[in-house]
Amino acid sequence: MTDRTDAAARRTFWTRKLDDAYAFMQRVRPQPVAECGEPLVSLVEAAQAAGVPVEFSSRPHVLGLPRLYFLREGLIEPVLAAARDMWARGWVMRIEDGFRTREMQRQLALQPYTFDVILKCILWELDGRPLTAEFVLRRLSVLVANAPKVGTHMSGSAIDISVLDRATGREIDRGGPYLEMSELTPMDSPFVSRAAQDNRAAITDVMSAHGFVAYPWEFWHYNSGDAYEAVLHGHDQPARYGPIDVDLTTGSVQPILSPLEELNSLADIQSMLELAGRRSANGASGPQAPAG
Repeated sequence: MTDRTDAAARRTFWTRKLDDAYAFMQRVRPQPVAECGEPLVSLVEAAQAAGVPVEFSSRPHVLGLPRLYFLREGLIEPVLAAARDMWARGWVMRIEDGFRTREMQRQLALQPYTFDVILKCILWELDGRPLTAEFVLRRLSVLVANAPKVGTHMSGSAIDISVLDRATGREIDRGGPYLEMSELTPMDSPFVSRAAQDNRAAITDVMSAHGFVAYPWEFWHYNSGDAYEAVLHGHDQPARYGPIDVDLTTGSVQPILSPLEELNSLADIQSMLELAGRRSANGASGPQAPAG
């Protein structure tokens, strides 16, 4: 395969997968949710109390905020059980991200280390075709959910993970690191090695055994009991976990009253495009991404 043909195949795959992801988000929007009111619990404290080896990313979140390693109470033991299984295989689960507030989710899409990387992917995909704010918002909303209902980190029902080799501490090869943004990102990407594909499948098998579904468009995201799982599995019953606001001192939750309200508007995206253009003209780049 020539480089030109290979590039075309990669663009075609990327476009198809992001179109599929956008269609999935539209199916999530009307999915019924019967919020159960289950509180959030600290994963860090739960792992320490249970003596389960789990690592947690120490890098700050968006705007320097601490990462919120909280999950619904009913999902704590399944995560710890998955971590135990990984340990028995010679792996260590590293949790990269957990619960996100609405403001964390909104700001994540607007930071240069996120926006500029995604914009670069979009320009590569368009391959010279005109760029519009509408198209950027469509793509951005797939890669960084733009409404609480379609972003399960805001439901306290999702975690992003990496997996380390217990003996060496090196990351298990999945074809890219956490927050890879390219045609390598979808779980079924054909552009990663056979070993990386096998590792993705093996990790997913462990998570699935404990009730977590893999988000098909990101190889690091797993969730349970929410609208994503309901749509992916074709459940008829309402999801248990919906988007919430949380009192982190008590773990008590309140359903978000406008779960489909957009976190970032078209005007926000247009402003970000203008800022990105200035950064590009000045040869500037955003700060280091707070990932992994």
